[in-house]
Amino acid sequence: MLDPVPDDPAAVADCGDERALVVADYHAGIEVGLRRDGVELDSRAERRRERLSALLTRHPVDRVVFLGDIGDSIGTPGREERTELRNVLTALATEYPVTIVKGNHDGGIDAVVDGIDGVEITGGDGARIGDVGFCHGHTWPAPPVVAAPLVCTAHEHPLVRLTDAVGGSRTERVWLRGQLDPGGFPDYDAVGDRLVVCPAFNDRSGGTVVNENDGFLSPFLPSGLESGEAYLLDGTRLGPYERA
Repeated sequence: MLDPVPDDPAAVADCGDERALVVADYHAGIEVGLRRDGVELDSRAERRRERLSALLTRHPVDRVVFLGDIGDSIGTPGREERTELRNVLTALATEYPVTIVKGNHDGGIDAVVDGIDGVEITGGDGARIGDVGFCHGHTWPAPPVVAAPLVCTAHEHPLVRLTDAVGGSRTERVWLRGQLDPGGFPDYDAVGDRLVVCPAFNDRSGGTVVNENDGFLSPFLPSGLESGEAYLLDGTRLGPYERA
């Protein structure tokens, strides 16, 4: 029901009546925040938009779903971030319905999308489209989301650290996939079958190094993910994420 796009941090979800391109943690305008922290980087806004457009050209879908944190500011987006968001969403909405699942960085997104037809914003507890439940993961999802056969979440920006034979190391973005463990959702009457934690689309956003016991951010992880395995963006299976 969810097919990762090889070599890209995005996936195509078969929701039943429609197919959706799923993108998590886009973090438009991230460079603004990094500059405030003293890290001077040129904007990659155009590169992000072109990469997203290329994905849609190669993978025909009926809808685009942003799985939270489409923006980077916790509060009201500044001019540069707002411009990037409006450019991306205006272009997409001329071709596809767009669903934005609110994340913890999307507090000002309603004002940004005002006047852009075809963009739907859900609450932080997510939304269910057919057989797939979508939530950002920073808070508890709605019961219908958890009850979906497949639950897709984000927020963690999952990474693994890979070490070579001479001691060098690097981090790589990964997908986490496994059985949904009802023990992680003790207050829900019904839970689905599979859980996927999506990698961040933005490669400048850092993340949780899952094989170094960094600790998860979501209230239902890791307890909600039974026997989770990590997969690199190219599809390489690394095995249980704790030992990847």
